[in-house]
Amino acid sequence: MTDHAAPQGASFIDRYFGLTASGTTVRTEVIAGVTTFLTMVYIVFVNPTILSAAGMDKGAVFVATCVAAAVSSLVMGLYANYPVALAPGMGLNAFFAFTVVLTYKYSWQQALAAVFCSGVLFFLISVFRLREYVINAIPLNLKLAISAGVGLFLGIIALEQAKIVVDHPVTLVTLGSLREPAAVLCLVGFVAIAALNSRNILGGTLIGILVVTLIGLPLGLTTYTGVVSAPPSLAPTFLQLDFSALAEQTFLIVVFSFLFIDVFDNAGTLIGVTHRAGLLNEKGELPRMRQALISDSFAAMFGSLIGTSTTTSYIESASGVAAGGRTGLMAVVVALLFLLALFFAPLAGMVPAYASAAALLYVACLMTRGLAEIAWDDVTEYAPAVVAAVTMPLTYSIATGIGLGFLTYAGAKIVSGRFREAKPAVVILALLFAFKFATQ
Repeated sequence: MTDHAAPQGASFIDRYFGLTASGTTVRTEVIAGVTTFLTMVYIVFVNPTILSAAGMDKGAVFVATCVAAAVSSLVMGLYANYPVALAPGMGLNAFFAFTVVLTYKYSWQQALAAVFCSGVLFFLISVFRLREYVINAIPLNLKLAISAGVGLFLGIIALEQAKIVVDHPVTLVTLGSLREPAAVLCLVGFVAIAALNSRNILGGTLIGILVVTLIGLPLGLTTYTGVVSAPPSLAPTFLQLDFSALAEQTFLIVVFSFLFIDVFDNAGTLIGVTHRAGLLNEKGELPRMRQALISDSFAAMFGSLIGTSTTTSYIESASGVAAGGRTGLMAVVVALLFLLALFFAPLAGMVPAYASAAALLYVACLMTRGLAEIAWDDVTEYAPAVVAAVTMPLTYSIATGIGLGFLTYAGAKIVSGRFREAKPAVVILALLFAFKFATQ
């Protein structure tokens, strides 16, 4: 599985993952796997809360989240041999629930079908090597803006869930009551999560969620239902895909949006994590890129089949790499721990909306950092980027933000006479979005 030869007499695990050749050991990979799991396990608490807003069964989504993370991480570890763990992606789950279902009025079953279709397209562009062309054709500043815009979108969702931001008939939104315990505890949880992570406390996000959940017990905001039990049934979401809207224009835009976000999030995660692990070759390229991309596209398809939004590579894998993880064995350890997490459904069910909102707000801050890297010295670059990022939360739609970003980018380049910078792929996408907006 590895590109390096293992020493003679090495164990099967060493030979398969190339541990010695990669300068690591089983013990180091196990520690790295545990570290990664603790930094990303918050998803088993947050994902069911978000997808339940779309009408999905919370218990079934909990199981789907754990199983999707376990199986996908296992495939990445055994097939691609990379220290990269996967789980249902933040941002993608919000797009699924709040844009596709609540805004576009598709059923969650149809939304699952859109996730599956995006996974199939991701698989095809990975196998036929079209992905590099697609990624290179999209301007860097729009990529950064999309990531930041998703972060802002998560932020307003988190603030709304905790009732810190509420609707207003005149100003659209306004401050809620900070005398409400849920709003206060959300802010307490957010500060705790940020502080713990700044001090590099292992599992800081998880600790913050659990602490404010426990504080809510005597206040009647949290109901104790136990800690360990047999996993809930997966039946309510298993193989519930509905392809009846496949020919609709808006549905195709939804599929494209899932694909677009997943492709670029995945690219950034893979390059960032593998660079940190020293796995890029002398040309700065990623060996076994094809296997990694196929693993990720499989994850999206598999997750939709069992009942969750797009499953993708997690940047939290960098925490495991920092702990010494260098091979797919780290991802295998993460997979086994997610299977173990299946038996903690009552604990996940206890987590109230304000606690998961605290974690959501923290993730929003991490994603919004992309704004700092935008080229602020070129108005034709930063103006469309700001439009894309700002309109996502304000229109409650990631797809709308992406569309307006492409429209304004292509328009700014063409009107300013910089035709060469408006690449064909950007112009085509801008025209498609223009048609969508004109006919919706």
